[in-house]
Amino acid sequence: MPKTNASQQNKDERQLILIVEDEFVSREILKMSIEREYDVLLAENGKQALEHIGASGDQLSLILLDLNLPDMHGVDILNMINEKEEIHRIPVIVLTADKEAEVECLDIGAADFIPKPYPDIKIIQARIRHTIELFEKRVIIGQTEFDELTGLYNREFFYLYAERSDAHNRENLMDAIVIDINHFHMINERYGRDFSDEVLKRIGNRLRDLTSETGGLACRRDADQFMLYCPHLDDYEKVLGMLSEGISGEGNAENTVRLRMGVYPEADKSIDIERRFDRAKLAADSVKSNYTMPIGEYDNELNEKNLYREQLIVDFPEALEQEQFKVYYQPKFDIRGEKPVLCSAEALVRWIHPEYGFINPGAFISTFESSGLINRLDNYVWRAAAKQIREWSDRLGAVVPVSVSVNVSRVDLFDPDICNTLKGIVEEYGISQEQILLEITESAYSEDSKHIIDTVHRLRSEGFRVEMDDFGTGYSSLNMLTSLPIDALKLDMQFIRTAFTEGGDTGMIAIVIEIAEMLGVPVIAEGVETEEQLNALKEMGCDIAQGYYFSKPVPAEEFEKFLADR
Repeated sequence: MPKTNASQQNKDERQLILIVEDEFVSREILKMSIEREYDVLLAENGKQALEHIGASGDQLSLILLDLNLPDMHGVDILNMINEKEEIHRIPVIVLTADKEAEVECLDIGAADFIPKPYPDIKIIQARIRHTIELFEKRVIIGQTEFDELTGLYNREFFYLYAERSDAHNRENLMDAIVIDINHFHMINERYGRDFSDEVLKRIGNRLRDLTSETGGLACRRDADQFMLYCPHLDDYEKVLGMLSEGISGEGNAENTVRLRMGVYPEADKSIDIERRFDRAKLAADSVKSNYTMPIGEYDNELNEKNLYREQLIVDFPEALEQEQFKVYYQPKFDIRGEKPVLCSAEALVRWIHPEYGFINPGAFISTFESSGLINRLDNYVWRAAAKQIREWSDRLGAVVPVSVSVNVSRVDLFDPDICNTLKGIVEEYGISQEQILLEITESAYSEDSKHIIDTVHRLRSEGFRVEMDDFGTGYSSLNMLTSLPIDALKLDMQFIRTAFTEGGDTGMIAIVIEIAEMLGVPVIAEGVETEEQLNALKEMGCDIAQGYYFSKPVPAEEFEKFLADR
């Protein structure tokens, strides 16, 4: 692209103009007219013109082009300029006495014309100045209008042009589509920036091909997300297949890069364009972890779920204030002796909503994680658990459980003040750090692991103990496991359940227990439901168990019977 952006030029930098004119006198007249204000290159035929363009195309601010040259026609040069991506934005003013040629040249991209014989010098100077100014403004707009890497529209201009399209085509049925790359940050980290950029460019090129074929607009929404607004399509699998085929490039594993798509078909034009794509994004997120079904469609059911989630978010502050969230406790038992012995509890939050009643944690935990509210809820649970430990200690004395486990989400671990927050809570209620055991999911360790591990080291240095929760659902390698700072390893309940189903294999549980023994940390099994499971786990060397075999999570007052029994 020519370096003519006014905002980037130094005051002393003169713009460069190429004059292509075969008549010596006319060439000199033009040169004399502009050389006080501009630097000038001269060409007396088409060959010299193309040589100058090839050598200085990225510096040219304007070309003055005579149409009647001795070796080629100026229209041919104009067509060559338009066909080359790197120079097609250079403005061209044609020099001609042929009125019909003026119209033809304007139709194929000329910016203006100067008639022959040449008019007054001031008119020539004004047309040149005006053309260059328009070009510079167009460059500035172009730099903000398009994504630099993919060449697609950026989000703001995409929405603008989509709204304009709707205004002129009100009856057309249009689809709002979001294309997302699964685990893009991991691809970036594993294969590098250059590989990731090539993937994004391929997607951009294919979306341009698609819009050329079907109509519509395409945009790069965020780092790894694209938007497509196009006439209604019948075969979304075909579109996703076209975008996905060979997307990893030659010599790379076929499934290195996986795309997913969210579609809002026949989008309602009565709602604003941004909300239409929010719905498509919601559909894409609904299949985020589904590798067998990478296409989600926005429909009434998804809309109802979305409205429900939004209502929960709206109700959250009042729910905290009114203490609608209740902390339940599920006992943990040490199973190493002859009889299971209560050793601690896990704090689990429940929401008793005034309108919806009991809300399943699966319905609101993920919603609060994605909306950024989980940190406030976790803080609420930490304080409630610490307060309850203090109350049990005051009333029941020595029979208080050794510790209560509380969840620490990945969002919490990015809070730079988390250590001070937790220390402040235990100090406020006069309990010890050992009485609050922190559960951190295995998947949290696998995302930005260095930061997470550094934070966990700080927490442990302050006296807190840390469990790796939900082990068996994440991506930890055995090598990574040996280097993680943990005080206990907790097996996911689904991991346990699957191992004990008909045809299941408990061998992996035995291996994990052996690894934990080598690391010198206890193993906790959650989701224990039968005596058979309990005995098998005990025989394999499992240390602690919890689950419905012993008790479901119960309110604090019901949990006290376990303290009394102990």
